[in-house]
Amino acid sequence: MREPKNNNKYPPETAGRRIVANVPTVLPEERILDIRQKLFEKAQDFETLNYVYVVDRDKKLVGVFSIKEVFQKPEETKINDLMSRDIIKVRPHTDQEKVVILALKHNLKAIPVVDKENIFLGVVPSDVILEILHLEDVEDILRSAGISKYDSFSSKIFQASPGLLTKLRLPWLILGLFGGLFAAQIVSFFEDSLRVYFILTAFIPLIVYMADAVGTQTETLFIRSLVYQMNLKSYFLKEIKVSFAIALILGGLLALTSYLWFGLFYIGVVLGVSLFFTIIATFFLGLLVPYFFQKIKKDPAIVSGPVGTIIRDVLSLIIYFSVASILL
Repeated sequence: MREPKNNNKYPPETAGRRIVANVPTVLPEERILDIRQKLFEKAQDFETLNYVYVVDRDKKLVGVFSIKEVFQKPEETKINDLMSRDIIKVRPHTDQEKVVILALKHNLKAIPVVDKENIFLGVVPSDVILEILHLEDVEDILRSAGISKYDSFSSKIFQASPGLLTKLRLPWLILGLFGGLFAAQIVSFFEDSLRVYFILTAFIPLIVYMADAVGTQTETLFIRSLVYQMNLKSYFLKEIKVSFAIALILGGLLALTSYLWFGLFYIGVVLGVSLFFTIIATFFLGLLVPYFFQKIKKDPAIVSGPVGTIIRDVLSLIIYFSVASILL
């Protein structure tokens, strides 16, 4: 990723590391005519030309307006009357991913950066925002596969040695291997039930898949909500309502479909009830697993995927066979 010069005093992957300082600035008392002349004279020096930033004589950021307004308003218009004082801005140590989120949320082409005294330092421009967005997406994909961050690993993945890649991926795969062996033991424990109701085995992949699909969806949305720093209590309450609605609809749909397909009422009931409780359980896991790892200072995006998948697979089998044993 491109890092503007003289920004090495800020930590990697922060707004301060990405700022460019050569952008149009103007004083509040100046006129549209003044900024037009400045743009024509120094256009080649500016690194980005999306917005004009208004600063006072102490270099504090007080307003902003777009370049197109420079050519739409009369020449004698005072900047003070034109500028917007509602400014979306960040500090130098703000995480670069939050900069991207702000830019997308407010439809901005650049985000200004100020220090704790509101001194204007520069902006994170549009090309850097797009670059960050791309690398953050790559990094999230790698993390969901259980590959941890390693010195900006997302930008070095294709140059990493086979030994390093093996070291990063193998621990999670070994964990998954033993989780799969444990799941096989669960299946063998219910061998008698499966022998009598062999048709139940045909639906094992469906139950496990639905558990993984719902759990992964819930985890992804919740981890994103942690980035937005949403109110967790209201988020949990809303997700509980969503989980019951989805579980009821999908469970009922599976029960009805399997009954009409196979003509066995009790099999439809087992499948519907099993899927209902499986979805409820995986919803709670999708919320609690990332929350737990965040609380113990582990990146939930790294750990939740592989660990959550193992727990969901085992739990979905336990629920499925337990419901089958009780009802049949």
